[in-house]
Amino acid sequence: MASRQKTLVIGAGPVGALAALYAAQRGHDVEIYELRSDLRDPSTIPLNFTKSINLALSERGINSIRESGRPELLEKVMSDTIPMRGRMIHGENASGLYEQAQDYDAHGRTIFAADRAGLNKHLLDGLEAMPNVKFFFNHKMVGADFKKNKAWFQRQAKDQENSQSQEIEVSFDLLIGADGAHSAARYHLMKFTRMDYQQVYIDALWCEFTIDAQPPSKEDPASIFRISPHHLHIWPGKEHMFIAIPSSDGSFTCTLFMPSRMYASLESDPSLVPEFFDQNFPGVTRLISPSELVSSFKNNPHLPLISIKCQPHHFSSSAVIIGDAAHAMYPFYGQGMNAGLEDVRVLFEILDKYSSDNRSNLSASQRSLALAEYSSLRTPDAHAINELAAQNYVEMRASVISPVYKFRKWMEELLSVYVPSLGWKTKYARVSFGNERYSEVVSKSERQGKLLLRGLLGLVASPVVIGGLVALFRWKRNFKGFVPGWRFG
Repeated sequence: MASRQKTLVIGAGPVGALAALYAAQRGHDVEIYELRSDLRDPSTIPLNFTKSINLALSERGINSIRESGRPELLEKVMSDTIPMRGRMIHGENASGLYEQAQDYDAHGRTIFAADRAGLNKHLLDGLEAMPNVKFFFNHKMVGADFKKNKAWFQRQAKDQENSQSQEIEVSFDLLIGADGAHSAARYHLMKFTRMDYQQVYIDALWCEFTIDAQPPSKEDPASIFRISPHHLHIWPGKEHMFIAIPSSDGSFTCTLFMPSRMYASLESDPSLVPEFFDQNFPGVTRLISPSELVSSFKNNPHLPLISIKCQPHHFSSSAVIIGDAAHAMYPFYGQGMNAGLEDVRVLFEILDKYSSDNRSNLSASQRSLALAEYSSLRTPDAHAINELAAQNYVEMRASVISPVYKFRKWMEELLSVYVPSLGWKTKYARVSFGNERYSEVVSKSERQGKLLLRGLLGLVASPVVIGGLVALFRWKRNFKGFVPGWRFG
């Protein structure tokens, strides 16, 4: 009887944990290696020393958890989320502060605010109950030979800073690297495959703030939320923006995105932070006290935003990278985690396709074909969502208040609702509420944009419209002399 496939997963975050779950469900012997301590321990310090940008869970991520074969897991995950039906744009005009809601979807569908730690805990708890899964926390990947299917890890005692580390050697059939943007798995994979690699930092930093919950009223427990819990809140600016995403405890995790030069200016005198917020993000100082704004700005790190593209995502039959390790992206489409979870589903669907008898074992030649197909299929999709994420930064901080953006969104939603046979959908709906390939979303959206532009140009150039404009001009010319103070335009 053939031995079971041994699968190593590097990284115990949501993407790595789901990959381990898919492998374990197929009968693999699974070992998970994580640089940090157990991520369920509140004392574990995240790699970027902050709670990280709150997560938005949408259909791709939900579907990937659903397809894991553990329906109770999806129920637990979803029970901890908050549905967000759209954006809430905040601003100020002559009448004072205002809020303007923009629904994500004309059909009422929502995305979900998810707590990263809670989602991770549900996945790790599920894995811990499986007899064919082993965890190795505080293990740093220091080397790999993907031709000999061996990896080396440095084991460090959690509470002994000066203790001598111990190196161990581990053999495997398949190694899945899900260890984030600064991936050790990717670093060692580059030594074995001719990988094209691109790393770009956007000229912006981000810093985390918090809107605290307020005491609830007896009549309405939901009154713990100081602003609507069912929206992603945006204070847009031409070069910067401030966003707030709800948490189940009534608080909001907030993020300030802006160019590094603006951070440098405020870093020279943090006491100016409240005044800066009043000028650029009206109403925030009513939700976060000036002293708390200054404290968060001074004490929370100002972190860079990175985009990574690479290809291929695998080597031979022995290794593959997924999630941020393969395609780290800016957070502006809310697709980073969703794309990573979708990587897991797509990868194992392809592995299953090449399995000759059962899903627990594949020969090296079968895995090699499967991983090559995965790289070929997933690379254009990874690149596509990276580009969309970069473009969406401009949309969120500026276009959301543009009349042109609002008109196109209105027109596309109108066609989606009243002429569904055309298959017309907004780009956002295709990305967040469906499972089409990202690359196909881009091509369909571009085609829709061209058709919409042609339709509008055709409408403007039609005899009816031209005749109407001519008649209006003649009416204005004939009657303007009889109307005191007449002005046209």
